[in-house]
Amino acid sequence: MPNVLASKLPTPESGIEVKKSICTICDSLNQCGLDLYVKQGKIIKVEGTKENPHNRGTLCAKGAATRQYVYHEDRIKTPLKRVGPRGSGHFVPISWDEALEAIAGKLNQLKGDYGPESVAFFVGYPKSFRPYLHRLAHCFGSPNYMSESSTCAKATTMAQKLVFGEPAPPDVKNTRCLLIWSCNPFYSSPSSARVILEAKERGAKIIVVDPRVTPTTSHSSLHLQLRPGTDGALALAMANVILNEKLYDKDFVADYTHCFEEYREYVRQFTPEKGEELTGVPADKIREAARLYATISPAALMFGSCGVVHHTNGIQNYRAVFSLVGLTGNYDIAGGNLATPPPCMLVFSGFLSREAEYSHPKKWEEMAPRVGQDRFPAWCATIPEGQAMNLPSQILSGRPYPIKALIGFGVNYRMWPDSEGFLASLDKLDLFVNIDPFMTDACKHADIVLPACSSAERSEFRCYSYKYVILTQPAIAPLYESRSDVDIMFGLAKHLGLEDPLLKSGFEASLGWILSPSGLTVEELKKHPAGMFVPNPIQVPEKKYLQSGFKTPSGKLEFHSMLLEQCGDYDPLPIFRPPKHSKDATPEMTKEYPFVLDTGSRLPMFIHSRTFRLPWTASLRPEAAADLNPEDAGKLGIRQGDDIRISTPKGCIAVKANLTHMVLPGVVHMYHGYPHANVNQMIEADYLDPLSGYPGYKSLLCRIERA
Repeated sequence: MPNVLASKLPTPESGIEVKKSICTICDSLNQCGLDLYVKQGKIIKVEGTKENPHNRGTLCAKGAATRQYVYHEDRIKTPLKRVGPRGSGHFVPISWDEALEAIAGKLNQLKGDYGPESVAFFVGYPKSFRPYLHRLAHCFGSPNYMSESSTCAKATTMAQKLVFGEPAPPDVKNTRCLLIWSCNPFYSSPSSARVILEAKERGAKIIVVDPRVTPTTSHSSLHLQLRPGTDGALALAMANVILNEKLYDKDFVADYTHCFEEYREYVRQFTPEKGEELTGVPADKIREAARLYATISPAALMFGSCGVVHHTNGIQNYRAVFSLVGLTGNYDIAGGNLATPPPCMLVFSGFLSREAEYSHPKKWEEMAPRVGQDRFPAWCATIPEGQAMNLPSQILSGRPYPIKALIGFGVNYRMWPDSEGFLASLDKLDLFVNIDPFMTDACKHADIVLPACSSAERSEFRCYSYKYVILTQPAIAPLYESRSDVDIMFGLAKHLGLEDPLLKSGFEASLGWILSPSGLTVEELKKHPAGMFVPNPIQVPEKKYLQSGFKTPSGKLEFHSMLLEQCGDYDPLPIFRPPKHSKDATPEMTKEYPFVLDTGSRLPMFIHSRTFRLPWTASLRPEAAADLNPEDAGKLGIRQGDDIRISTPKGCIAVKANLTHMVLPGVVHMYHGYPHANVNQMIEADYLDPLSGYPGYKSLLCRIERA
């Protein structure tokens, strides 16, 4: 018996059961299956689920630390009401009924006094519960549902919509040439990285575009190490080679693209030599990459969720990149970039759903304009939510109408540029509610804080690109008085008195309604606790545009965006302009701030700030550190581990120096989210892409000094 207990084997004698769950610490594409070993209602061991096709029994450092995440001492235990000044962290426990009644009463009062649009709803993590909050916001009458997608993957979706009309992910399984543009899944999605290795084993040529040397670049045939923020110039230089050497798909371009001749004329100036001047990538490498991508068919473009769009020129840069797909005829073909039907829970898993219909019970015309709609009309024309980067400005100005309350699920104020400025705007609200598993710094400024449980303590539906789905059940009871995010959403809807049948019906009934076109049922999903393959998945045909055209204003793939033309004074072509602060755009500033500061990229043990508090993951980089090239460090007299100061015109932070050849000379990389070294505080609030509203996290200017 002692041996059985010591080995934590699940047997009747040990009293240990294995409960199937998923890890939701990472984003929606990385929900690894978990085997949770539970004894007497407590998790005592964590392993990866072997039958889950995504992680196949493996776990990254974050998933391996699940027990530390679930049982961390910072967990919020009860609903809390603020009794001290905002930011003081002084709260008293209250009951759930008292909390929800107080929130609902205040929201309905504000609705009567200022209109429902005065209340904003925001969700960070987790992502699978977003449709329910979206519906809650609209049923309340507010158009102001927003999410962390205001700085994440939605701008990449926006860029694709401007070119193709809809997203078109890479068909890596069938490709012969894989062009990976600003994507490092070995850090951001370790379980997904195997698709690159499998493509390489099949003999596919792999080209990687990335300013840094990464594990992904080590598996490439060709690495184009460009300066941050010059992706558009590189794509246009590749297009120049493809056009001049007549390697483009002439039939596709002639029949299915809009304004090709105008695009070709613009591309003429971006010779490989001009590309080298702008990007730092040798002209011969640009030629080689263009020839490989254009001549090895089919070729797929694998794009990162937000690396390219985290620049003040991000949308135009990615439009230039996605235009290469159309130029070479690799759009909507097997092994290229295959347009897929609308996703469910952010992933197309081989079935149709009613998620979009569920999320939008009201037409936009029936509500007030969204936050950011006047400033970022192209964003609101392509993405069905408000732009949260404009939230602090509207709170402070009251224009075009006042924002009086924010209901936040996982608000991390350090996500915003000029983070302290955003925090100050939150303090101006009549009501700020934050829902989170942990007492974060943002929570300390809330009027009411509600405790959310972890994925191990709740039921959650997830989809995988492998045509695989899972509906988990709680592996353990919710700790303390915490509740699932969806239970909180549906509970708030009830206290608000919203007369919506689906919100009244609860999570499982709502999920069943969403899934009804698929044939999947909640009852059947529950029979497969580790998940199941979708029966009879939809087979997505190629070249759907032959019958239905493109979902763009012209009905064709657009080199010249008609939508941008309609939205205002925007360049309809994918014009390359250097980042707002750069050696080309602001040469005088470069004299005082000679380095490019790049932030936002992942480290393998961190997902934003969510695992800073966990001993296992935090021990892998216990102190805030900036990566800089040894060549630069030598010139500045900086050695490994030295204290250094990073300064921008906005402010400065003190961190350790980490010398590495992973970064280019002249570039400094700083991971984001550290409480005492918040790099986003050094970014001006208006340092944004004028099209998407995304902050220029990855290309601003800084100075480095020994501290």
